[in-house]
Amino acid sequence: MKKFLSFTLAGLFGLVSYAQNIDRETVVGRHHPHITTVDTLASLTVGNGHFAATVDATGLQTFPEHYANGVPLGTMSDWGWHSFPNPNGYQPEETLEAIDFGRGHLEPYANQFKQPGRQHDASEWLRKNPHRLHLGCLGFDFTHPAHLSNIYQTLNLWTGKIASEFTYQEKHYHVETVCDAQHDRIAARIQAEQPFRLVLRLPYPTGGHSDDACDWLSDDRHHTDIVAKGRNFVTLRHTLDDTSYDIRLSWTGKGNIEMSKTSRNRFILNSKSKQMEVSCEFIQQSVSGQEEAGNTSYTSAEQAAANYWHHYWTTGGIVDFSRCTDPRAKELERRVVLSQYLMGAQEAGNTPPQETGLTYNSWFGKFHLEMEWWHQAHFALWGHPEILDHTLEWYFQAEPKAREIAQRQGFKGVRWMKMTDPSAAEAPSKVGSFLIWQQPHLIYLAELLRRAGVPNTQTKYLRLVDETADFMQSFVTFDADNDRYILKGCIPAQETLKAHEVVNPPFELNYWLWALQTAQNWHQDRRYQSVIDKLSPLAFNADSLYLAAASATDTYRDIRFTSDHPALLGAYGILPDSRLIDKKVMTKTLDWIWDNWNWNKTWGWDYPMVAMTAARLQQPERAVDALLMDKRTNTYLPNGHNYQDQRLRVYMPGNGGLLTAVAMMCAGWDGSEGKNPGFPADWDVRWEGLRAMP
Repeated sequence: MKKFLSFTLAGLFGLVSYAQNIDRETVVGRHHPHITTVDTLASLTVGNGHFAATVDATGLQTFPEHYANGVPLGTMSDWGWHSFPNPNGYQPEETLEAIDFGRGHLEPYANQFKQPGRQHDASEWLRKNPHRLHLGCLGFDFTHPAHLSNIYQTLNLWTGKIASEFTYQEKHYHVETVCDAQHDRIAARIQAEQPFRLVLRLPYPTGGHSDDACDWLSDDRHHTDIVAKGRNFVTLRHTLDDTSYDIRLSWTGKGNIEMSKTSRNRFILNSKSKQMEVSCEFIQQSVSGQEEAGNTSYTSAEQAAANYWHHYWTTGGIVDFSRCTDPRAKELERRVVLSQYLMGAQEAGNTPPQETGLTYNSWFGKFHLEMEWWHQAHFALWGHPEILDHTLEWYFQAEPKAREIAQRQGFKGVRWMKMTDPSAAEAPSKVGSFLIWQQPHLIYLAELLRRAGVPNTQTKYLRLVDETADFMQSFVTFDADNDRYILKGCIPAQETLKAHEVVNPPFELNYWLWALQTAQNWHQDRRYQSVIDKLSPLAFNADSLYLAAASATDTYRDIRFTSDHPALLGAYGILPDSRLIDKKVMTKTLDWIWDNWNWNKTWGWDYPMVAMTAARLQQPERAVDALLMDKRTNTYLPNGHNYQDQRLRVYMPGNGGLLTAVAMMCAGWDGSEGKNPGFPADWDVRWEGLRAMP
């Protein structure tokens, strides 16, 4: 059941400041996006964290096909999921492959199978299902975006309202668009020079890996029925196989609704006047047969949105770069402010977010637990730990299945899956099932909540912390010849390495150490001390450069080891200092990576990670350079989205990572000294409401 976030005083715990009386509305207002063309990479979003809708230059979702390969016009929610029929009865057990990693027992993993056959088909079906639904498009009944002109569109970040002006076939239109903060509905106020028609289009899902999730050519595979109707509203039920949800469309003034003659999943709202307020709510639980429920007015949605965003901007952190003389400071502030907005609109829900938020589907709409740190750790550092706490509660729902994974593989505790959905089912994967760096995230994020002063954090999360650490302790292997514990039989964050080859990846080693120490500190005992004391050191070569893994002796000669994430830097950047870290070796490693890494194969969160490493190594100039490095995957679009490539035009871990790095560079970390320790001395950065990292 949907559960909307209630902001509490938890959002105010532990706030610190290096500023006096920042005019927050002015800082935010400097970066309201202004759009003047039909730019498919500049579509704008309204959302409440659980539900979001992205609109085109008309302020509605008029041209979804035209925007499909840009930033699509998604309408997505936490709860909107669908599965295709499974007539062959594929079961998760059919995807298991027992692998011997030399730990004294076989370990069944949910794998992908290349060879044709039932195992291959089962793994492919289970990867695709369930998938997140695009709930529907509400737009004008216009024919082509080429007829648009005189476009002037603004997203007011402070109030969450999009104001759109344009001319269509020589007629002027003005549209205001908001998202209700308490209900999954978008509302619009429309003024035009003539009566107009709106069209509500409901797609069938594609089941595609990365797309807008809109199959407009399968009208016969789903249907929409009118289940209630009044003078100014209609309730529709959209049925797709075993999935159904309701849409309540209401409006002011004279108008009528009719089903399209060409599609049973397309409805036309005919306005009889030049002005109309319209509300479109998507409802998980049926309200069939009821009279008009609740306040569906545009004004109520507008006020709810304004209240949500006012609270969000005034109670969390803020950073003001206006006094910085470096010409890049303005762009950095723009990225920060827009990232804050996108997080509040799309990533404050009941489940961990997917990489592309609530904009469009990637990895079938599923979310990835190794990315949860990048998506949401910043909330605890930017004065909104209650948002992180709310999402982290999902791990209690996932706990039984995580325990099943650990038990079937012969380990204690819980093993957190990588690619999953609200049910916590593990998606088969030739990579994801072997990742381990998502495992300590639960401990790190819970510790951030504790440090932020969220009440009862230890009581609430202690069991999950214990079971997470129990798995970590049982997963290591004792190397008797060298009297040490090692990590093996896994794929590290740098996914170009192979599970059967990997021994002692450096980031994971230091993460294991930090997380076990933290879990032990929660109990104030020594339950994990034997592993802590004898965990392997980080391996480096004769040139004093850290290796991607102790087994990856060709790290600096094989492009496989210098592509993808430079994750070894995370060992001292994401993570604090430890007995495993040699700062001189890490400094040389950072220098080499900076000059030689295959940056065209990196991802959006790699740049904040590099910045955090540089900051801890007391290289603030390089930290700023990393955040603003001129690379394709470090591009931030006019709407603030972190662009990766043609497939991933939206990549929210980059936005979240940017916020985490900036918080750290401003507020510092345990043991850092002085004001803004991650920024150069001549950067006069002012901020409020941020917290230091561990």
